[in-house]
Amino acid sequence: MTALARRIGRNIVQAVLTILAIVVLSFFLLRAAPGDLADVLAGQSGAATAESVAEIRSRLGLQLPVLTQLANYLTNLSRFNLGVSGKYNTAVSSLILERFPNTLLLMGTTLAFAIVTGVLLGVVMATNVGGWTDKILSILALVFYSVPGFWAGLMLTVVFSVKLGWLPSGGIGSIGQEFSGIDGVIDRLRYLVLPALSLGLFFVAIYARLTRASMLEVARQDFVRTAAAKGISKSRIAFRHVLRNALIPLVTVMGLHIAMLMGGSIVMETIFSWPGLGSLAYDAIFSRDYMVLLGIFLFSAIFVLFINFVVDLIHVLLDPRIRETRGF
Repeated sequence: MTALARRIGRNIVQAVLTILAIVVLSFFLLRAAPGDLADVLAGQSGAATAESVAEIRSRLGLQLPVLTQLANYLTNLSRFNLGVSGKYNTAVSSLILERFPNTLLLMGTTLAFAIVTGVLLGVVMATNVGGWTDKILSILALVFYSVPGFWAGLMLTVVFSVKLGWLPSGGIGSIGQEFSGIDGVIDRLRYLVLPALSLGLFFVAIYARLTRASMLEVARQDFVRTAAAKGISKSRIAFRHVLRNALIPLVTVMGLHIAMLMGGSIVMETIFSWPGLGSLAYDAIFSRDYMVLLGIFLFSAIFVLFINFVVDLIHVLLDPRIRETRGF
């Protein structure tokens, strides 16, 4: 068995144990919360009786002991069955697969905007260290880092939607209109700008500061001085030698931020009425639809673990010396 196969095998075992721990912990935490889906459904009916509430609990299996419910859930999970949503009366897997592309689009756009903008600002700061450009951009990065995402979202909505009328305040597309081709892409982008910008400003600040610090540290290495002594231009040294090595800690932090983006999307999707996993989780919390919440937690955990494995592979591509230390 090769080193890569052993590494993949260890990652799979660790991932399975991690996912199992997340499922069990989430299950008990959700069951510890007051109320359940039967109370919500009975309250929505407007004429609930003790008998009707008991019938709903029996139908949903909520009258069983907690350990029995957990055993039933794990049994269904071993068959790749995430259960059925009591509120929507739909398979949880169908709800997640329907909403996840929208969340992935928001996360991908946010991350791309944050990385490109943050790295460019960091390069400018590092190449002009100590100058006015560096000071102004450092202050701007500090402002982005300090401003809460929900407040930035509200302020951007007030400015660009309410005052200027340039961008829509919420939703995912124009209602009552069907666009195709480039018109459909432009329409979707108009609704995507504000949530992606609101969610990404915080990460722009982190990536800018991290790129600046990493480039300044790499610039002091011997191979950079050797390249300068050979007469290589400063721009080529900055991008080909310094930036490439400075991206390694940036990629590590980026992998950790995937989980933060999943959590932050709940707030932004709620503010901007974006129909993704975040808004689905928000609705499930208030309706006590624990099956949906458990499915979202499980799916998010698998997604984050997969991204972390991809980050390991990117590390190897950026610096082949890591192959020996990581077991690839």
